[in-house]
Amino acid sequence: MKFTVSQSALSEALATVMKGIAGTSTLPILSGVLIKAVDGVLEFQTSNYTIAIRHRIAARVDEEGAMVVPCKMLSNITKTLPDAAVTFEVEERQVSITCEKSSFRLNTLDVGDFPEFPTYALESTVELPANILSEMVSRVWRVTSTDKNRPVLNGVYMTVENNTIRLVATDSYRLAVCDTQVETSSLEGSFELNVPAEAFNDALSITGGQGTIMIGSTDTQVVFEAGNTTYVSRRIEGMYPNYKALLPQTCTTTVKIDVDAFSSALKRVAVIAQNNSAVKFDINVEDGTLGLSAISNDQDVARETVDVEVEGDSGVIAFNYHYIFGCLNVLSREKEIMLELQSYAQAGVFKSYDKINYLYLVMPVRI
Repeated sequence: MKFTVSQSALSEALATVMKGIAGTSTLPILSGVLIKAVDGVLEFQTSNYTIAIRHRIAARVDEEGAMVVPCKMLSNITKTLPDAAVTFEVEERQVSITCEKSSFRLNTLDVGDFPEFPTYALESTVELPANILSEMVSRVWRVTSTDKNRPVLNGVYMTVENNTIRLVATDSYRLAVCDTQVETSSLEGSFELNVPAEAFNDALSITGGQGTIMIGSTDTQVVFEAGNTTYVSRRIEGMYPNYKALLPQTCTTTVKIDVDAFSSALKRVAVIAQNNSAVKFDINVEDGTLGLSAISNDQDVARETVDVEVEGDSGVIAFNYHYIFGCLNVLSREKEIMLELQSYAQAGVFKSYDKINYLYLVMPVRI
C-alpha cells in the first residue's frame, strides 16, 4: 500500500473522523482510523460501536490497500507537518510517513479487527440547509437530559412538516424549542426523529460547512450524509413526551429585556450565587424594572436593577441562574428577549423571534 496526499486535506479528513474515536474503550482497535486507498480515493473510517463516520478525499494512489493506525497519533503528527505532500508506504505491520525532511514510522493494527461500516436501507429521508440546522442544534442540544434511565430525553426531537423544521429538547427542568421556515418541497408528508443529542451536534459540526445535509432513518439508525462525509448513529426509540402540554396558553405578565444589559447584570449577581444557584427576579410594573438579587450561604448579598418594558402584574419569582445562562448563551447575538409569566408560581417562558424562533421554558425554584 502506497499513496500520497496533501497535508491540508489529510489534516481536515482526520479532524472530520476524529469524533468517531472511542474515548475510554479498552479495545485498541477503536482508537484507530481505517484508511483505504483505492483508485485515486482515500477513505477514512472511525467507529466506537455507537457511531461510525466515513469520509473520502482525493489522493495519488500508487498501490491500493488498507491499514489501521492510531488516529490521534496520526492527527498530531499531521498537524506539525508543513503544507506539502505526505507519502505513506506500508511494509508488513508498519507504515512509513514522509513529508519533505520529516519521516515517521508507526505500527499498524489488524485491519480484520476493525468494525465493518454499518449497512442501511433508509426508510425516510429529508434534505435540509446545513448551516441553518447547525444553528438550531446549537441552541437546543445542551438542554437534553443526561439521565440514562430516561433515554427518550437524551435526544433532540426533530420534526419537519409543511416547510417548518422544529427541534425540541428537555431535561424535565427546562424545555427548549426552536423552529424556522425552509423549503422542503421534496419531502412527502412529514419527517420525525429523536436523535441522540451529542451525535446530532457532532454530525452537524463536521458537515455544517456543506450547502445541504441529508438526514435519513431506519428502525434503529439515523444517518447524516453531506458531501463526502457519512455519519451513522443509533436512533432513540420510544414516544417523545407531549411537550406542547407544558407550554402556557396565556400569560399575565410580559417583560421585554435587553439581552446585553440583562446578561451583564446576571453575571455580576451570579458571583454571589455560586453556592446557592437561586436568583430572584423582582418585576416592578410601575417602575419598569427587573430587579435581580442573590444571597450566598454566608449571607452575602448582591442586587442589580435592569430597566425593562413590562406589562401585567408585579411580583417575585426565582430561577436557577445556570439555566438562565443556558438561554442567554445561545441568544448572545439577539438584542431583545421576552419573558412571559402565566403566574409567579409557574414556569417562566423566554422567547426570541427572528429567522429562527426560539422558546425556552424554565421551572422556578423555591425562595
